[in-house]
Amino acid sequence: MLDIGELFERAMLSELETHVLATLAALFFLWAVRALILFIADYHHKDAQSRYKLRKTVGYSVGIAGIFLIGRIWFGGFDELATFLGLISAGLAIALRDLLIDIAAWMFIVWRKPFKVGDRVQVGDVAGDVIDIRLFQFTLLEIGNWVDADQSTGRVVHVPNGRVFAEPQANYTEGFDYIWNEIPVTITFESNWKKAKEILLRIAMLHTRDTCEMARQQVEMAANDYYIVYSKLTPTVYTHVKDDHGIILTIRYLSIPRRRRSTAQELWEAILTEFAHQNDISFAYPTYRWYSRALEGPARPPIAGDDSKIDELVDQLNTLNDALLAKATRNGAVHRPDEGR
Repeated sequence: MLDIGELFERAMLSELETHVLATLAALFFLWAVRALILFIADYHHKDAQSRYKLRKTVGYSVGIAGIFLIGRIWFGGFDELATFLGLISAGLAIALRDLLIDIAAWMFIVWRKPFKVGDRVQVGDVAGDVIDIRLFQFTLLEIGNWVDADQSTGRVVHVPNGRVFAEPQANYTEGFDYIWNEIPVTITFESNWKKAKEILLRIAMLHTRDTCEMARQQVEMAANDYYIVYSKLTPTVYTHVKDDHGIILTIRYLSIPRRRRSTAQELWEAILTEFAHQNDISFAYPTYRWYSRALEGPARPPIAGDDSKIDELVDQLNTLNDALLAKATRNGAVHRPDEGR
């Protein structure tokens, strides 16, 4: 006859085996349900973005259901489960502080939606297109950095979710699908700047005509959720004078974030083509100019002494002038005094 200790041991072993088998069965059931739903979804949804969202939703739902189902198996009553979770939460809150912040930030991202998959955002000093959002981190396809004009670098950057609480976020596409871009065009002081300004404005209006109309509709829609007020959405050209450089005419216009570089290229090509036909408009650029008072200054008074000394002085000045011009030519564009415009 078995004693009480053996019966108790067998009963405990039987209960443990039951819980293990029930847990395995629950995991298999949840896996089968997830696989079936995703199979049906992949068959009916051909769009990659729709499939991505559905996969994420199903994955999170099955995970939450699994936690409660397995917890129910091992802790029969709700009070026991709540007590257990309360005890381990206190320790985890200290040991896994950063991970808990990431989870809280994930909940904030999912519910408040400061950005979503497909948006172009900047978080801190990292910018890119959001390609994935997970429990502890979100993933960006990086733009900028060593590449100009917000073009993709090809790098995938993983950012901890908690950074949305610690650093400001800029969303290029939320609410209003356009951004303002500026192109500075510098011309010489001698150029006909009024004519140049008219040409630039005409080119900007021609290349952004459709964009302005769509942007106006976007502003009206965004006004329902955000206090976005723009009195003028059409392109404009601002005038600014830089003392040591020239007259700067800055084109300001609306652009789709992912087309900022291509629209700037279209405008620049049109500007270069148009200015090439204008004799009274010239681009300004950094220049070096050597001024010789002996050669270009007012008439010199007679110098007492041998004429050979005068010739020697002129030769020295010419040599120095040529040396400085040669050095300036190597460093950049040079405007010689005898060159006409």
